[in-house]
Amino acid sequence: MGVLSGLEPKAVFGFFESLCAIPRGSHHTGPVSEYLVAFAQARGLRYRRDEANNVVIWKDAAPGYEGAPTVMLQGHMDMLVEKERDCARNTDQDGPEVFVDGDEIGARGTTLGADDGIGVAMMLAALDDDQLQHGPLECVFTADEEVGLQGVRALDVSDLKAKFLINLDSMDERVLTVSCAGSTRVVSTLPVKRAHFEGKVCALMVDGFIGGHSGEDIHRGRANANHLMGRALMEIMDRTELRLLTVSGGAKDNTIPRDAAALIAVKDPDAAKAVAKELAATLENEYRATESKVRVRLFPTRSSFEPMDEDSTRRAATFLFCAPNGVQMMSAEVPGLVQTSLNFAMVYTEDDKVVSRFMVRSSINSQAAETAHRVMALTRALGGEATIPASYSAWQYRPHSHLREVVTDAFHTVYGTEPRIAALHASLECGILSGKMPELDSISFGPEVVNVHTPRERLLISSTWRTWALLRETLRRLK
Repeated sequence: MGVLSGLEPKAVFGFFESLCAIPRGSHHTGPVSEYLVAFAQARGLRYRRDEANNVVIWKDAAPGYEGAPTVMLQGHMDMLVEKERDCARNTDQDGPEVFVDGDEIGARGTTLGADDGIGVAMMLAALDDDQLQHGPLECVFTADEEVGLQGVRALDVSDLKAKFLINLDSMDERVLTVSCAGSTRVVSTLPVKRAHFEGKVCALMVDGFIGGHSGEDIHRGRANANHLMGRALMEIMDRTELRLLTVSGGAKDNTIPRDAAALIAVKDPDAAKAVAKELAATLENEYRATESKVRVRLFPTRSSFEPMDEDSTRRAATFLFCAPNGVQMMSAEVPGLVQTSLNFAMVYTEDDKVVSRFMVRSSINSQAAETAHRVMALTRALGGEATIPASYSAWQYRPHSHLREVVTDAFHTVYGTEPRIAALHASLECGILSGKMPELDSISFGPEVVNVHTPRERLLISSTWRTWALLRETLRRLK
């Protein structure tokens, strides 16, 4: 018996647990794509799989729904893999180890992958349910969503006929999402030179932070470890001579970095250690409302790396300290909506350069461009180069939407209340699909998932039951 076998809706959680048994991190979606193909073959359903590992499965209309419009259900098969430092699980070979705690499902030491495994599970349950009332279904399972929506961008839509799109990749149960931000990735490269320096080598660690989703959590005031590493380096440089050897932080473009590390050489280790201790106390006060653990640590170590020279150290530390990060502007039209933000997502060191990666999000394309160019201007002023490897537009709000009206009525039937209609400050595949299929009437909803993109990710069981009921009721009404 599976860990989730006693939960309702049984079919949804059964498929979710099967998905959790498959390692399906981004760029490693071959096994889960094969699982989806096998599912379709076993049920005699028409399907196709492309070179990007996207899978489309079709199901004919239920009796009495032959004349109903075609509905696309859509979710992404990959998950963002994060794990605790002390977690020994091999996430390349094993999927999440799930557990149940009251009304929550989590994974031991890693992300759970409910983003978007639970959406995929609902799609499979819909395809597998012969009692479900629905028109023709096109179920689109995309790959590599977490690394720049790569799967959906490669998807051929020439054989898709859907009039309506229901995306199942939202994490706030009582919200119907009707538009989302676009995204721009920026890569900044600073060249560095190295030179001998007489100093004590130390490891500088800035860690212990919660992290989170760079779109949905960017407004929560959580610490960004890369940004704070820049602050630590600058404050130490004010007390003692310092040279940077290496710096690294963050793991994914769309995750707020939880930790950063640097190897430094300093003239006065005691002064540097005092700065680290003082900064830890300062940050604990500044982030007392949003972070439960704040650590700035410095301890002696050894390294075979030669230090960067004084100019390279100063330029790299200045960039880390001054690079924009976090919320840039709130919407004046939609209360509470972040209009533009960026996440200082990653930094790493190679022999002759320091590379930084940013993700810019905005519901205003011109403002996304302006924010990206600000990072590029800073990079160039410090002697580096910056590029934009990927960018895609926002999913714009549709003033008149039949699908939105149907889902709102279905929501009232299931919940007895009105839903909140909202725009999302994160990127959903609806934007790219709507761009490829301009007549597509789209909406996104899903069950409650908290602490997404962290090992503290939790899926609410009762919320999943209600969301499944909402999906069933919506499909029943689209006749």
